[in-house]
Amino acid sequence: MIKKFDIRNTKNAEKLLKIQIPSYKVEAEVIDYEDIPPLKDTVNTLQQCGETFFGYYIKEELCAAISVKVSDHEVDIHRLIVHPDHFRKGIAQKLLTFIEGQFDIKTIIVATGSKNTPAITLYKKNGFQVTKEVQVNEHLSLTYFEKKFLSD
Repeated sequence: MIKKFDIRNTKNAEKLLKIQIPSYKVEAEVIDYEDIPPLKDTVNTLQQCGETFFGYYIKEELCAAISVKVSDHEVDIHRLIVHPDHFRKGIAQKLLTFIEGQFDIKTIIVATGSKNTPAITLYKKNGFQVTKEVQVNEHLSLTYFEKKFLSD
């Protein structure tokens, strides 16, 4: 089940960190870069991030989440997190599909580490187009994607 949750609630932020840290540790290994910002998050930084969160629950347990910021018919995906115990179950796909149907949008944008092959494969499979690649430092580059929707 997917449902919205309030990250400003301390218990919710704690639950999110319990899936975010292991998930982003795997991403750090995949992209061979340990200094990614989500690994530095705290309950307080999550509560102050200004993102809207939706959780994926199995029997009331938070297993995955997606967070977005929405403005002017554009959704900016900030986090797409699946706990490693739940990898390869189609949960990221379900969260992405959910977001596409949740808002009256014209564009979705997202970025990921350029070496994050699983994420890149997911976005391309869902019709996202690469818009740019940015070299952040000598060890990290980010690939930016967007998906446009036709207006009625």
